[in-house]
Amino acid sequence: MVSEDVLLRRTEQWFVRQGAPTMIEGYGFRSHVLPRMTPALTFVAVGSLAWLVLQQSSGLSRWLLLGLIVATTVSAWVLLSLFVRRMPSFSPRTTVLVLVAYAVTPVATPLVQSAIDIKFTAPDGDRETDSVWVALVWFVVVFGFAFVATMLATTYGLGALLKAAIRHVIADLRNSVHLLGRALPPMLFVTLFLFFTGELWQAMNQLRWPRVSLVVLLFAAITVLAAAARLRDEIGRVEQDLRPEVLRGACEGTPLSGVEIAAPLPPRRLTGRQVRNLLVMLAIRQLVQAAVVGLALFAFFVLLGLIVVTPEIAEQWIGSPPALSWLGVPQAMLRNATLFAAFGSMYFSVISMSDAEHRRQFFAPVLEKVERTLEVRAVYLDVRERAAA
Repeated sequence: MVSEDVLLRRTEQWFVRQGAPTMIEGYGFRSHVLPRMTPALTFVAVGSLAWLVLQQSSGLSRWLLLGLIVATTVSAWVLLSLFVRRMPSFSPRTTVLVLVAYAVTPVATPLVQSAIDIKFTAPDGDRETDSVWVALVWFVVVFGFAFVATMLATTYGLGALLKAAIRHVIADLRNSVHLLGRALPPMLFVTLFLFFTGELWQAMNQLRWPRVSLVVLLFAAITVLAAAARLRDEIGRVEQDLRPEVLRGACEGTPLSGVEIAAPLPPRRLTGRQVRNLLVMLAIRQLVQAAVVGLALFAFFVLLGLIVVTPEIAEQWIGSPPALSWLGVPQAMLRNATLFAAFGSMYFSVISMSDAEHRRQFFAPVLEKVERTLEVRAVYLDVRERAAA
């Protein structure tokens, strides 16, 4: 007979694997987030030693030391990951120790490098001071970004959600082909003739990839904002049917599968963090499908350009020989295809969210996962309350 404490801990691990760690009762930074962040933080901190190795060694010794550091870093990641799977809760002293050790590393590393340089090479003082300050600022920025990114990814289970999205890529591809077949004709009616505009080819021949990337990010931001507003409404419509037979079906395949449920359970109110976690769960699936549609559109426009736009036509539109990519095709064509693919995926994602058939095909399976998560959470809280009584 499994004890209730073990049952609760296994259920909490199930929530983590589902990408919904915020469903854990008492979910907090010190008790749950920081322990699971520790392997990634250790990877960043120990990996910073590679910078010292690259600065101070050369030849074969550099690569041997670098290989040793990489092996040590990966080993530390694996060992700490096995440790935190038990989901330990750090004490206040351990929390302070971990945070201080991580905060000291980006400051200590360039100072150690400076001390070594002064001892062995004795460079110019002012130049050495400037170099130390540049390295110090760079390390602090990188370590700060790594900490914030790791904290957000751990808090909302982004790693597990991305794994689930990858597992559904094939299904999304199959679904996207069907949906693209319905959406492509009206979308091409808007964009197809613009693809053959000479002024646009001239602009794309001059526009560099960083600026094209900014345009793509702009379209992605619009998609995220539209999806966030729409998906928040979808989460509000999720119904929690907490009858015993429904709860038993939801708990099948989970650590709570053997729990006795004799009566309906009351719905449990979600916190703002939990709503955001479910929102991220749905948004990632939406963005993955948008990316799949964008790749399909990119391939379509590249193929269309290869068939229709000959080198002579491209030169006539641009007014000069077009700049070629390493693939031997005009860069303007690739940039045009990227631009229209980003616009098309944004258009498809935003417009299709209001289509009832699309919601049935795409949102229904994801919403069922959300409903199951909430139903398992209701049973989990009931078992927790009975254990505390």
